[in-house]
Amino acid sequence: MNTKAILALAAFAALAATGARADDADASQYAVQFTGSRTRAEVQAEAAQVPQTRSIEPAGSRVAALPQSSREQREIVRAQAAEAVRLGRISSGEIGPM
Repeated sequence: MNTKAILALAAFAALAATGARADDADASQYAVQFTGSRTRAEVQAEAAQVPQTRSIEPAGSRVAALPQSSREQREIVRAQAAEAVRLGRISSGEIGPM
């Protein structure tokens, strides 16, 4: 009984698999029909202008110049931190506010 069920299932699977065949792949059915509005000469002229207008510098690579040297900035930040400790706005040492 078990063998008959397995054979019947295998036959059904083989029959079902024959209907699942796909049609031949034909790329022409996916081709897009495109009609351009510009002539070949116009496109070539535009392509020739690109190197003249393009910059080799990556976008965002320029940063604003620092108004002061880093040493002056460091001294200002340290002075502000010392003033904040003196006024009690921030804690000093390893013990924080409890």
